[in-house]
Amino acid sequence: MNIHEFQARRIFASHGIPVPDAEVATTPDEAAAAAERFGGRVVVKAQIHAGGRGKAGGVKLAASPAEARINAEQILGMKIKDIEVRRVLVAPAEEIASEAYVGIVLDRARQADTIMVSSEGGVDIEEVAATMPEAIRKLAVDPRYGLLNHQATLLGHHLYDDPRAARQAASILGKLYEAYLASGATLAEINPLIVNPAGEVKAIDAKMNIDDNALFRLPDIAALRDLEAENPAEVRAREAELSYIQLDGNVGCCVNGAGLAMATMDLVKYYGGEPANFLDIGGSSNPDKVVTALELMTEDPGVTSILFNIFGGITRCDDVANGIVEATSRMELRVPITIRLTGTNEEEGVAILAEHGFEAMIDMDRAVETAVRRGN
Repeated sequence: MNIHEFQARRIFASHGIPVPDAEVATTPDEAAAAAERFGGRVVVKAQIHAGGRGKAGGVKLAASPAEARINAEQILGMKIKDIEVRRVLVAPAEEIASEAYVGIVLDRARQADTIMVSSEGGVDIEEVAATMPEAIRKLAVDPRYGLLNHQATLLGHHLYDDPRAARQAASILGKLYEAYLASGATLAEINPLIVNPAGEVKAIDAKMNIDDNALFRLPDIAALRDLEAENPAEVRAREAELSYIQLDGNVGCCVNGAGLAMATMDLVKYYGGEPANFLDIGGSSNPDKVVTALELMTEDPGVTSILFNIFGGITRCDDVANGIVEATSRMELRVPITIRLTGTNEEEGVAILAEHGFEAMIDMDRAVETAVRRGN
């Protein structure tokens, strides 16, 4: 789950990280009023679940409340990566002597939370990694002990030669790690972490991604979810207990099991196609899930071919077949559908489909190759 910057800033502040005051505005007048309270010179930032806001014109500096109103008028309603901006963050403009990057990410390869710091802040960390990898220092945190004081101090001195700034950065890193753990996060970053002319180290940006699997024990964090900022299809899939991620390809894939789903997407690529989604209906036998899955794929305008690849274990092939029949009776299919069924109640499933004019294949390669060909 993604959360907005203003929400991440509040979490950081609650853990003692020095974050300047800011206000959220949904109208230009609210932005101007906030700028007035902050003394006039502010930054106005789009609040959406997407990166690259600055490059897209979603971050603007204002020298006065009147200019803040104009900036908010320009940002509110604009679309960044097809997401409409519905609110902006108004924060005092800070004097900046230097910028750095600090972040914590779940590194699945290392199986550890990994802290990354770089003196090259204010730009995409991916750009720094590609052009100046030596500028990034990484530390895998041992979960038995957490981030130790001497480790945070070493990272702080990697960022700053000045001992005072290094101590402040070390303190911020410790608090950031606390916020990361307490929120069930998979990512927490500050970019940039600044030093102002007075030598104070502050977080003037905040970003967090939350592990969906942690939300059941964190109701306060779960309440931060903004459904309006999410892909409507993915919201609907989650409500139907489907694992669905929309992609940019043309072959819609409905599969049971994450491993088989990944293998199916690999085969689609192998045979020259592009998967339009990751869609796992899971292990339950529920025809209603199949109905929702088919509706999600047919509503995607980029889909030119649909593939069902079902290996029946707990999932019964006859239930999937009934779901396909039920779904196609409710709608007019505008794209070809290819079905592969094998496993539990395979014969019954094939018979149900045949009765309604569908052919079910057994061989996975043949089915994927057929779906790719039909989509071209």
